[in-house]
Amino acid sequence: MATDNRPLGGVGPARRRGLADEVADSVRAAIFDGTYPPGTQLRETELSSALEVSRGPVREALMCLEGEGLLRSGWHRGAVVVELSGEDVAEIDSLRGTLEHLAVRLAVERASEEDLDTLARVADRMRRAEDAHELVALDIAFHDAVYAAGGHRRLQEAWHTIRSQVHLFLVSRIGVSVEDYLATVPGEHRDLVEALRARDPEAALRLFADHRSHALHVLTGRDRA
Repeated sequence: MATDNRPLGGVGPARRRGLADEVADSVRAAIFDGTYPPGTQLRETELSSALEVSRGPVREALMCLEGEGLLRSGWHRGAVVVELSGEDVAEIDSLRGTLEHLAVRLAVERASEEDLDTLARVADRMRRAEDAHELVALDIAFHDAVYAAGGHRRLQEAWHTIRSQVHLFLVSRIGVSVEDYLATVPGEHRDLVEALRARDPEAALRLFADHRSHALHVLTGRDRA
């Protein structure tokens, strides 16, 4: 039956770069493109067969992804793609907001015209995204570029510790409302670029906070403030 192979449909053979890294890349991509939705159980034997590698690299990759906050392991359950709880959502949002506050202030002060042009190109690509998962990937790329524009290496490293969880947060958001995400996010990011170009820190911080608040309210089912 078609459903028997569905969980592995988006995963192909791993390239030989560092097998555990390659397996982690493949599984992470399958989580982010919706092949493995939250709650999916990932079995070492099935992944080993699909990726054409031994179980050792698969086990190492799953441990890596658990460290990123994408998987949880349970007794007799193996690895399961995280379903974000209300507490998870609140913690990811609050930490993201704290980091992003500094990132936006630094970007307002330090972003070069080239940095701003990069952000504008990403925002423009968002309007042409073919589906919500592509749009989520561009959303993350946009925020990568904001952190890069701030020129603060340790802040970028801190962002990368939660980046996968923010990506999962956004994947969970489109699980609630694809239509809202496709309709509102490209325009919100265009406005964020203009706020950064204006070099007005308070206006930029307000728009970035509104952007995060909208995502949080959609995911938690509350009316937008």
